[in-house]
Amino acid sequence: MVICMIYLLYGTKEYLIQNEIKKIAKDFDNINISKFDLNNDLIGNIINDCMTISLFSEKKLVICENANMFTGSTSKDSEIIEEYVNNPNPDTTLIFTVNAEKIDERKKITKLIKKNGIVKAFNENENAYQIVKNELKEYRIDNSLINLLTDRVGDNRQILKNELEKLKLYKDNNTITKEDILNVTTKKIDPNTFTLLDCIVQNDKNKAIEIYYELIKINEEPIKIITMLANQFRIMYQSKELLKKGLSEKDIAATLKIHPYRVKLAIQNGRKYNSDLLLKYISDLADMDINIKTGQTDKNLALELFILKK
Repeated sequence: MVICMIYLLYGTKEYLIQNEIKKIAKDFDNINISKFDLNNDLIGNIINDCMTISLFSEKKLVICENANMFTGSTSKDSEIIEEYVNNPNPDTTLIFTVNAEKIDERKKITKLIKKNGIVKAFNENENAYQIVKNELKEYRIDNSLINLLTDRVGDNRQILKNELEKLKLYKDNNTITKEDILNVTTKKIDPNTFTLLDCIVQNDKNKAIEIYYELIKINEEPIKIITMLANQFRIMYQSKELLKKGLSEKDIAATLKIHPYRVKLAIQNGRKYNSDLLLKYISDLADMDINIKTGQTDKNLALELFILKK
């Protein structure tokens, strides 16, 4: 049964706020749910929607994000909301959300919402260890492996729960091993191609391989990484050669038509290599690209071997 209500949901745990909204929204048909953002939408339009009768059902849900008038910020929107809260549409459930740790308890509008609706805070710290214990209560898992899992995945509740769901789907028995955790879960290392490129250029093989494996897990395309890496070595080579000819960093950037900061980094990194070695890497990557595209080389293995041999 849908209950007419006005909610104010605030806090730093955005995923908890969204979970609360899902609980409320499950009693409404999607066609009767409207979503607004006060950073972009006018409060007048939102209130009009609240007052409009739905063509499909007598009950509707209106969600209003970034309702910052409940914090310390000043806004004329408060007066419009106050008027509505005093005379709400009984067929509309209205949810305000604020991504802030605190709201301004002294404001008239905040006091009014507390009196006429429900105010909930979502700031509590999550105990990652307890989340794992609760989610895997039907499985056997050593405490040391719970620590390994939380260290590997991190303590973001939503990410952690997603990784635990992957583990449960993967297992065909009720015992979770170290190999299961390492094979199925994604390590929290912020894997991205730019970090990988930096590790390769810096010759940090162990970190580069670790990031590369995680990128493969999230389906990053090796051809894309090869192309970006080849471009990086090419810019290093060109910057190195132009610097020898007496060009300044600014002139090199203009000649190569790239940002001066990229030239600065290329020159710094290029000092670790001689020109012949940079040309060899560029040539090796070009051959690798051709071999992968013609089916002569496994695309995942090729770049891995390049990193290890470099």
